[in-house]
Amino acid sequence: MTFTTTLLKWFQEHGRELPWRQTHDPYAIWLSEIILQQTRIEQGRPYWERFMRRWPTVEALAAASEDEVLREWQGLGYYSRARNLHHAAQQIVEMGGFPQSLEGIKGLKGVGDYTAAAIGSFAFGLPAAVVDGNVFRVLARHYGISTPINTGEGKREFTALAQELLPPAQAALFNQAMMDFGATQCTPASPACGVCPLQQSCVAFREQRVAELPVKRRTLKVKERHLVYIYLRWQGQTALRRRPAGDIWQGLYEPLLADEGSQAGEPLLAGAAEPPVLVPVRLGVKHVLTHRIIMADFYLWEPAERPSLPDGYFWIPESRRGDYAVSRLVELLFAQLP
Repeated sequence: MTFTTTLLKWFQEHGRELPWRQTHDPYAIWLSEIILQQTRIEQGRPYWERFMRRWPTVEALAAASEDEVLREWQGLGYYSRARNLHHAAQQIVEMGGFPQSLEGIKGLKGVGDYTAAAIGSFAFGLPAAVVDGNVFRVLARHYGISTPINTGEGKREFTALAQELLPPAQAALFNQAMMDFGATQCTPASPACGVCPLQQSCVAFREQRVAELPVKRRTLKVKERHLVYIYLRWQGQTALRRRPAGDIWQGLYEPLLADEGSQAGEPLLAGAAEPPVLVPVRLGVKHVLTHRIIMADFYLWEPAERPSLPDGYFWIPESRRGDYAVSRLVELLFAQLP
């Protein structure tokens, strides 16, 4: 049997049953693809279900505020995805409906080649091959391809191969099969080569190169950043600000911050009516992002008199803190508060 025939037969027996595969609604499919970017299915599925319950149509999502969307997204990380999702929903409403061509879908904010191919094939049956980490891995191993997957040359080579293997009349099935095969059979570590239906034709298995493929060229060094947060508590109130554009966690909220780029805490502390007593809540917290490592310290300050706040900060009742979307780091730090 050919690669494609074998793969589709495997998928009939081992394909995953997922709720967004039970519909051709482009909104539901698009929402799942955005949520599952850089997110495991078991983590992303509850978010997809909550979004679909709260905003069952693209019109409902477009009418929501960005704060509401960010709050519902909290915990998933990569918050630009949520902002792009909200913006794209408004684009779709302005267009009068979901675009049905690959170019039209790629015109949506936050949608690239992979996501457009997934939406196009799953919702509209367009003969476009998806190429993600799972597809790179399956093809690199099976065909013994050493071209780095994170280069322009690699992306072109793997995309062309996937497109060549795709049966136009079964685009959705083929794409889903490739994704599932990579996610559950040809996994990054400890793939199930012993029971793989493609074992006999797999170059990597035959040449004992499974652990070496796919090849990825080294990229940027990870940078480290140190943040110091001060949680201000005064008579059941606390202070937050919304993080500005151009930095991590844009649009999310945070307590009083003092770090190398924003010394907001210093003038506040210097102008306090009494010498501030900062109680350590959690020190040396390590939080890993894609291209940086955050080291955070977290202090509690409970002044006797209400201090003036720096520009950008505002008071809220502590009981309303859950109404504001925060980063995963701040969420973890809040959980440590006495």
